[in-house]
Amino acid sequence: METLYGFVTEYFIYLWFVVVLGVVVFVHELGHYLVGRWCGIHAEVFSIGFGRELFGWVDRRGTRWRVSLLPLGGYVKFLGDADGSSRADPEMLASMDPQTRAHSFHGAAVWRRALTVAAGPVFNFLFSILVFAALALWVGKAQDSAVIGSVVEVPGHETGLKPGDVILALNGKPVANLREFYTEAGKVEPGTPLKIELERDGTRRMLEIPTLQPPLVGDVHPYSAAWRAGLKEGDLILEVDGRPIPDFSALQKVVLASEGRELTVTFQRGTELHTVTMTPKVTDIPTADGGFEKRVLIGVGILPVIGPVVESQSLPDALLSGVVRTEQVIVSSISGLVHIIRGDVSAKNLQGPIGIAQLSGEMAKLGLDRLISLVALISTAIGLLNLFPIPVLDGGHLVFLGIETATGRPPEGRWVDFATALGLAMVLLLMLFATYNDVLRLIGLA
Repeated sequence: METLYGFVTEYFIYLWFVVVLGVVVFVHELGHYLVGRWCGIHAEVFSIGFGRELFGWVDRRGTRWRVSLLPLGGYVKFLGDADGSSRADPEMLASMDPQTRAHSFHGAAVWRRALTVAAGPVFNFLFSILVFAALALWVGKAQDSAVIGSVVEVPGHETGLKPGDVILALNGKPVANLREFYTEAGKVEPGTPLKIELERDGTRRMLEIPTLQPPLVGDVHPYSAAWRAGLKEGDLILEVDGRPIPDFSALQKVVLASEGRELTVTFQRGTELHTVTMTPKVTDIPTADGGFEKRVLIGVGILPVIGPVVESQSLPDALLSGVVRTEQVIVSSISGLVHIIRGDVSAKNLQGPIGIAQLSGEMAKLGLDRLISLVALISTAIGLLNLFPIPVLDGGHLVFLGIETATGRPPEGRWVDFATALGLAMVLLLMLFATYNDVLRLIGLA
């Protein structure tokens, strides 16, 4: 299985985009379909993708299940719909007898239609929670203790620490857990040795190490300067413009001082040395208070050399973790959109189909867990996007159903057609703009 995964990842990276988006779209449309069926509404077509049908079949309930050529979405066409956008077909509805009309989307009670429409985004959120929970069960939970669970040995930056060591104090200050340990280490002036008191096999020891943050590359952000230069997780940065880099803070200072000019970076990968050039970019970074600030970055995260003890989680804890993670994605997405509208964050950060395809391939290369996490992230984003009150999206349909509830009759007339056309134009323009951003990133202009 691993060999097949590696082969597909290496040679068919864009296939992962079809897989990722296909799963998310299927979950969304399955929500509409299942709740619609529960509400007594007959589905005529369940389509993954748009355009020409590649293959399909009809189930015993008379629903046509199909996979279509363009894998950029999907739809469920219910009885009485003119097309996949849930517009009513007046002629078809007029020709139905009362019993048949009761099983059409537009002949169902408002609350049944509202549940059917809302089910798509809700299923996306529930799916995200389950995926994040599954990842939590798979990866495990870091224990809140001072016991070292893992140590990454970095050439030239050996710490002398071992798994199972219990950290007691740093520079004479007691610490209760590794979180406090890293917090205190972050307060130490760069270049100042760290004096660590620990317990190993029942014996107290003192160690002195130069840094806990060697310039070891962790995450490499897609489309960043480091990504374009070919840096990978685990690379050890040795020099920038011929200047030795003793720790990660020194790397940050050099990049910040560059003010966006080209840098020559020498790094070690395994036993080999490599030298590349890269140009740092001004990037919007989230802050602790929910805002954003601009920093000059090359796009790498730090890889911690000391890790906590990781233990398996209980199912309730994993589910709670899934809920919290999904909530965080929703809140951060809304915050990012608000800051884009206000002009605090560049709209160039928006990604379209090409960007998601590239990101899917990159996450697949980093590991199956990263790819699965991306599926949950996109599922949350799709669910949130569909709740926006824009005609042609689920949120717009819910607004129309709210108007129908308040007035006693469905919205109709030229203003409805205009609103629907405007909503469709907004969605298409947003997609075109995001695709434009994708192209600029691909050719290195963004």
